[in-house]
Order: sequence, then C-alpha cells, then structure tokens
Amino acid sequence: MSLFPMAELVPHSGDMVLLDEVVRYDVDEVETRVKVKAGGLFNQADGSLPAWLGVELMAQSIAAFAGCHAREADKPVALGFLLGTRKFECNVEAFPLGAELHIKALRSLQDDNGMAVFECHLNGPGIHATARLNVFQPPDATQFLQESCEATQHV
Repeated sequence: MSLFPMAELVPHSGDMVLLDEVVRYDVDEVETRVKVKAGGLFNQADGSLPAWLGVELMAQSIAAFAGCHAREADKPVALGFLLGTRKFECNVEAFPLGAELHIKALRSLQDDNGMAVFECHLNGPGIHATARLNVFQPPDATQFLQESCEATQHV
C-alpha cells in the first residue's frame, strides 16, 4: 500500500499519473513501483511500454519524492520541471506487459535555487535502466512561468 495516493503527490492528472505507489522515501531517496498494464496512453500494440518511457517514470518518481516531502510538511505539492537527462541507458527496448518495475531516485546534488540532480535506477525482471536527471523546482512556479512567457514574447 502506498504511503500517499499517487494523484496527491505528482502534479499530473488522470492517465498521465504513470506510477502505482511510493514504496518508501527518506531525506534523499525515493523508491516507487509500477506494474505495466494494458490500455495506457503509451502502450505499444503488444501492451508493452517503450523503454524511453523509463525517463518519465524516473521523473515522476522524483516528483513523488518532492510530493511526499511537501505532504509531510503540510504544504501543497509544487510544480517542478525536468530540465534534462544524461546517460540514459537501458538493456531492453520495451517493458513487457505485466512486468513490475521498481524505480529508485537518489538526490546527489541540490542548490538553494531549486535545481537538483538525481541518480536513477529502474529495475524489473531482466530489466535495468539508469539515468541522471536534472530537475528544477522554482520557489513560485506560477511567477516563474509568467516570467518565462514574458521573456519569450520579447524575443
């Protein structure tokens, strides 16, 4: 059973919430789980998920990590951004239907401005994927987005 409902941890809605549960979290690490089910937004014809979706599963795990800490502090879940990934490697082309995947994300760096780096691992039956994700959670996402839009309009 999940520590918190996933829909309350990530700023996604409906079918875009891809994870099933947070297995555990602490000050610098989170472990999540998902079982590959048919009929999702990203399923291939055979029910599998393409391996590149591993990056999104890792990013949602980081969002769940932030959401757990926000809930623990009695604060609202805040919007964050995946800035990029480095060294995504996966030993399979797809995650098969029915596979149970475990994702671990370990925060290796965070600055005072909301930038962070997480070392991520995704494992399942015969499956191993790794990546380093760079993320950003601004103190005020609404203001950040507004400033970004205004800057774009002036270009």
